[in-house]
Amino acid sequence: MSDDVRNAKTETTETLRRQYEELAELAGSLAHEIKNPLSVIHMNIDLLSEELGDIEAPARQRAINKVDIVRQQCERMENLLRDFLRFARLREIDLTPGSLNHQIDRVLRAYEAQAEQQNVDVEMYLDADLPAIMLNSDTLQAALMNLVKNALEAMQHGGQLVVRTYSTRGGVALELIDNGPGMEDSTVIHMFEPFYSTKSGGSGLGLPTARKIIEAHGGGITVQSEPGRGTRFVLAFPVPRRLGGGG
Repeated sequence: MSDDVRNAKTETTETLRRQYEELAELAGSLAHEIKNPLSVIHMNIDLLSEELGDIEAPARQRAINKVDIVRQQCERMENLLRDFLRFARLREIDLTPGSLNHQIDRVLRAYEAQAEQQNVDVEMYLDADLPAIMLNSDTLQAALMNLVKNALEAMQHGGQLVVRTYSTRGGVALELIDNGPGMEDSTVIHMFEPFYSTKSGGSGLGLPTARKIIEAHGGGITVQSEPGRGTRFVLAFPVPRRLGGGG
């Protein structure tokens, strides 16, 4: 490849990158501007609902039902905007040495009551000698919570979630394996695409945001699933040489 062609490709890539960043910033600003009037609408809908409750009229219940529909849609839009803003704003994050075991343990403790209520048996096999990785605790836990939450939602009537950490060549890995209903290939192919969701009322931004967070840590995420046999997520993270002996 000639230098001219190489330079032209580099310039094109840089131009596209700038355009993407400008578009992402614009979309984030637009979402923020929509969020403010939507909050006002939601607040006034709540006030209107209280006032309707004090009115004695045959049509009162029909009016309340319509108000409830508007409130539900406001809440759905607020949740969508919240997830979108989180997705759009995630770029570079500050990383410090930390334990992947500690992060997943905290997340599992947060969902302990829900797992027990749903009769989901959580089996943990965390490597005690796992090296430290560079991580951002808040964002990484948000990604892990999304994955654990999805696994539990897939096992509403009980099941098993196996969580395992282990060392790999040049890094560490975390496996989340559930024996829920699994997914078709068509779902697996699209599940990390923004706004793709098979859940009623879902924003479709949970898994794309989780992947973005993991990639911001220099890692990657893969998924294997089969209908009737469950789903397996594997998260891989690099271990910097200078941290090779940490735990």
